[in-house]
Amino acid sequence: MTVSSSPGVRLRRVTVNGVGLNVATAGQGPAVLLLHGFPHTWRLWTEVIGPLARRYRVIAPDLRGFGDSDRPAEGYDAGTLAADAEGLLEALGAGPAAVVGIDLGTPPAFLLAMRRPGLVRRLVLMESLLGDLPGAGAFLADGPPWWFAFHAEPGLAETVLAGHEEQYIGWFLDRGTLGRGVRPDVRAELVRAYTGGEALRAAFGPYRALPVTARQIRAAVAGTRLTVPALTVGAHPVGRALEHQLRPFADRLTGHVIPDCGHIIPLDRPDALLGLLDPFLAADGQD
Repeated sequence: MTVSSSPGVRLRRVTVNGVGLNVATAGQGPAVLLLHGFPHTWRLWTEVIGPLARRYRVIAPDLRGFGDSDRPAEGYDAGTLAADAEGLLEALGAGPAAVVGIDLGTPPAFLLAMRRPGLVRRLVLMESLLGDLPGAGAFLADGPPWWFAFHAEPGLAETVLAGHEEQYIGWFLDRGTLGRGVRPDVRAELVRAYTGGEALRAAFGPYRALPVTARQIRAAVAGTRLTVPALTVGAHPVGRALEHQLRPFADRLTGHVIPDCGHIIPLDRPDALLGLLDPFLAADGQD
């Protein structure tokens, strides 16, 4: 285990499903598992780990293929990522946990809660869609975001972007904070994590697995309901689309939208996010 550059955060290597995951941990208490998306690593949670660690045991992995985790050739569908998350919690003896997912981390967080509700005590899903479930029509009125198709074409994006990673990742970081940008040290670490053909190839894996992920989500809601207490948090541009998708299948769902907030909620409006997380995570047994 090593000490990271973030106060109170330690990094460790945990092998799950044959894949070595880089995992940031902090604090003690009930577990909170944080699952990032694109173009993120565990450093997406830089501004919220410290406050959460005052009450919780925070676990923030680099997903397989991302950051300093291994980059296998396959296994980027949400079902496999959910199995990674399940294995991580079990390896650390950390369940049941509150699970928080954003962007590409949302579908695996959802599938984990559907498949292993006893391992998930609370679920927070942010700024993403759940496959092709109904309810996101307004958000998708002009079609999916352009980069979905670009990232999904095998071999294309990593070839085109080689040598231009800083500009490309920077575009997402600026857009995802409504032009406010992120801390220079966090920006530098995120750019580093996505530099090089292999890093990019692995990062685009979840986009190339989206059809499989959509089938997994459809199968999950066809067979059962989401029974754990759930919170959706929207911002710009997803807004309430995720809430609308999830509401027909969830027994206990609360939805919020943070105003004047970009897609990268934990870096753009961490205080507003904590204002929602704190009461929700502390409400076990009160729903």
